[in-house]
Amino acid sequence: MSNKTYSIGIVGARGHTGAELIRLVAGHPDLELAFVSSRELAGQRVADHGDAYRGDLRFESLDPAAVAAKGADVVVMALPNGKCAPFVEAIDASGPRTLVVDLSADYRFDPAWYYGLPEMTRGNYQGQKRISNPGCYATAMQLAIWPMLEYLAGPPQCFGVSGYSGAGTTPSDKNNVELLRDNLMPYALVDHMHEREVSAHLGVPVEFMPHVAPHFRGITMTVNLWLREPVKADWVQARYEQRYAGEPLVRVVGQAPWVSRIAGRHGVDIGGFTVAPGGKRLVVVATIDNLLKGAATQAMQNVNIALGLPELASIPAFKESVHG
Repeated sequence: MSNKTYSIGIVGARGHTGAELIRLVAGHPDLELAFVSSRELAGQRVADHGDAYRGDLRFESLDPAAVAAKGADVVVMALPNGKCAPFVEAIDASGPRTLVVDLSADYRFDPAWYYGLPEMTRGNYQGQKRISNPGCYATAMQLAIWPMLEYLAGPPQCFGVSGYSGAGTTPSDKNNVELLRDNLMPYALVDHMHEREVSAHLGVPVEFMPHVAPHFRGITMTVNLWLREPVKADWVQARYEQRYAGEPLVRVVGQAPWVSRIAGRHGVDIGGFTVAPGGKRLVVVATIDNLLKGAATQAMQNVNIALGLPELASIPAFKESVHG
C-alpha cells in the first residue's frame, strides 16, 4: 500500500471514456480527483453525471495554462485527435513533474513518448512522464497478432466491428442510432489511424477494415493470418495461453468470443483459433470493451505503472470472473 495520495486531473471529461476514468479514479485508494475539465459541462457537479464519484467537485472549462497551473501529479488527456498539443506544451513549460497520459493518437508515433500497451511494452517503461495510450482497435489487433508475429508470411488482415460509443459524443453518422439500426457501417477502409499505429508498433504492415455496428460498446476483431509454416489449432492456442499466462487482463478461450460478453469488462478475450486446410492460414478473434481496456482501463494501468502502484489498483478482476 502506498502512503501517498496522488492528485489526478482529466481534460476532456464529457465523453464516454472520461466517465469511465472518473469511475476508476473514484475507486482508487491512492488517487484523488483534483479537477475535471469540460467546456460543455462547466459548472455542473461531477457527482450528477455518474454514481461512482461522491465528492463536491464541479466540471471546469480550463485552457492549457489553467490545466498546467493546477499542478496535478497526473493529467489524463481525453480529448479528440489533434487537440492535445497546447495542453502538453503548457504542462511541459511548467516543469517536468506532472505525468501526462494521452488517450488520443497525437503522440503514438512520437519516440519521445512511451507507448503504453502494458502486456507488450511494460518492460520498456523507464520512468517516462509522457505516456501515449494505444487505440482501442489497435490494442485488440496487437494482442491478437503478437504471439504469432515471428511466423507471419504476409500482412495480417483485420476485420473490426465496434459499438458506436467508439465514435464519441459529437454527432456523426457513426453514432447516429437511426442510421445504424439494422445496419453495419464500413468506414476508413484503408490507411486508418489504427492501421498505421499497429503497423508501426508491431514492425509489420497490417491491413485493417473498421465497421460500426448498432450496439453501444465493445469491439470484435477478426484477424486473418497467413503463416510461413503449417500449424495446428491446439498448438496455436497453447502458444497464446503461454504468452498471456501471467496477464490478468488477457484471457485465452477456446471458442470465438462474443462482444456481448466483453461489454463493461476490463480485459480482452482472445480465441476461436481456426486453421484452414494446409495449416498455413490462421484466424483469431479478439473482443475488447473500447471504453475500458481499449481506453480508460489501459490508461489506469499506465498511471499505476508510472507511479509505482499495483498495476491493477482500482481495476476489477477480469480472468477470475465468469461470463454472465
